[in-house]
Amino acid sequence: MPTIAADLEIDAPHAELFELAQDYDLRLRWDPFLNSMKFLGGATEAAVGVRVWVRAHNGLTMEVEYITVNPPDQVAMKMTRGPWLFRQFSGAWLFKRLAEDRTRVVFRYNFATRPRLAAPVVEPIVARVLTRDMRLRLEGLKRSAETTDILAELRGRPSPR
Repeated sequence: MPTIAADLEIDAPHAELFELAQDYDLRLRWDPFLNSMKFLGGATEAAVGVRVWVRAHNGLTMEVEYITVNPPDQVAMKMTRGPWLFRQFSGAWLFKRLAEDRTRVVFRYNFATRPRLAAPVVEPIVARVLTRDMRLRLEGLKRSAETTDILAELRGRPSPR
């Protein structure tokens, strides 16, 4: 079962980047992969056990459940429903403070595909596509945090925690 990761250093405080990654209204402005996302079951913020529905720009949808929420350092989720291709899928965002205004963000996926017999051929292809998407998402976060007023906008909102 492949685990893939991408990371990028961003000139912004790690706690603010964590909050930005979990603010779904603002996330849709910087995350090039996502078309829409919403909390399910009446939830309004990330917490262990909370489920979220997401739609990618390519039309694929997935429902995920938060399995770890450790602000401002880590958030992880696992797929509960999604594309048939994925037998299993999970992901994590890690935020490591390097300096007051510098953070290393690591994005990690772990997945297994169907059918099992085709996995040795299919999984390397899926890994390449997902790695490209992860890099684009990290670059979107970096560009937004470093070159727009999105963090100031985030600071102006009441904290969900």
